[in-house]
Amino acid sequence: MTVESVKPDAPARASELREPPLAGGGVPLLGHGWKLVRDPLAFMSRLRDDGDVVRLKLGPKTVYAVTTPALTGALALSPDYKIDGPLWESLEGLLGKEGVATANGPTHRRQRRTIQPAFRLDAIPAYGPIMEEEAHALTERWKPGETIDCTSESFRVAVRIAARCLLRGEYMDERAERLCVALATVFRGMYQRMVIPLGPLYKLPLPANREFNRALADLHLLVDEIVAERRASGQKPDDLLTALLEAKDDNGDPIGEQEIHDQVVAILTPGSETVASTIMWLLQVLAEHPEHADKVRDEVESVTGGRPVAFEDVRGLTHTNNVVVEAMRLRPAVWILTRRAVTDTELGGYRIPAGADIIYSPYAIQRDPRSYADNLKFDPDRWLPERVKDVPKYAMSPFSVGNRKCPSDHFSMAQLSLITAAVATRYRFEQVAGSNDTTRVGITLRPHKLLLRPVPR
Repeated sequence: MTVESVKPDAPARASELREPPLAGGGVPLLGHGWKLVRDPLAFMSRLRDDGDVVRLKLGPKTVYAVTTPALTGALALSPDYKIDGPLWESLEGLLGKEGVATANGPTHRRQRRTIQPAFRLDAIPAYGPIMEEEAHALTERWKPGETIDCTSESFRVAVRIAARCLLRGEYMDERAERLCVALATVFRGMYQRMVIPLGPLYKLPLPANREFNRALADLHLLVDEIVAERRASGQKPDDLLTALLEAKDDNGDPIGEQEIHDQVVAILTPGSETVASTIMWLLQVLAEHPEHADKVRDEVESVTGGRPVAFEDVRGLTHTNNVVVEAMRLRPAVWILTRRAVTDTELGGYRIPAGADIIYSPYAIQRDPRSYADNLKFDPDRWLPERVKDVPKYAMSPFSVGNRKCPSDHFSMAQLSLITAAVATRYRFEQVAGSNDTTRVGITLRPHKLLLRPVPR
């Protein structure tokens, strides 16, 4: 898939702009916040029935929701909006204010230039041996008949690949486990803070607040350990951490310690969380759709001739790649995004005031029946060349678009396809008693508790 630049229609004159309609279903005092908390995925999906751009009331605050692919593309590419709003404010405790995930303007552009070389398409093959090793180690670790906790296994492989490829972290085994435990607590708490902004109440010494603060402190300590060990070693491998330690600011001076810290956090945490969540859904797909698991296995064997799948095989695995894309369509790890208007502007002919927060849901966009035939059906073949042309522009943007496009899109797709090929070739999967594959909504989407039994092929 490719994403082209959007060219919105010329903006209307201010006198012609309308106020977006108010979404239905609000209640006194709470507005739409209660529905957003109770069933956020259904709520965001129903907003399309109220209009292309609609107003929401979250308590006393007015927020604008965008519901069409074209307008989400315009929103992502327009300089009238920046990364900000409830989602990013809730993530500041983790990501800080000086990392590439949360920075805006010239700082963000400089940071992109620093990290982008590590994710260039021609740089990805150098990570291939590590991705292969970790994917096959995953299948070797699983024993036939035993129960796999897909949450911990998915986090473990995602963190190890990120650390070993980008930070050259051979010491990450124990830290990967710490990261898995801490991230689960931190992301759960940050989602609660985003949708129920109780401010000072989160500072009270309540058990949930103490657990959240401990987990957050451990994450930051982990990052400080990684940076300190690299400095003490005197080594300068050709990796992303070395690039950060040698990066200069706009004045030609070394970037500050806080920026280095925030950048490493941005590499290890959101990337690991989203990739791990996607791996969980891919395992769920292989269990729920054995016919596609068999097609993946057959495709891999036809390409490899029976040898273990390698990084160099990924480009030839058409159906496997389409299984990954379709899983991301139906269950995107990032289900909600926010922007903030930096000036009085317009979107879809509606007036958007400066300082307004705008939200949109990739989950809702990617399941819209106006964009997809059989929109809820798992159908990897919809991404074949002869059918993909029917998908509207911006109706599928799992890595976003424009200058906020995820820099690690090719890196992520390569490891996801390789892991899917490796596990589907080795095993079939069955859910076991106690497994719960319903969707758990947090900052990302993942199964509540996916437990699988691997059955050798």
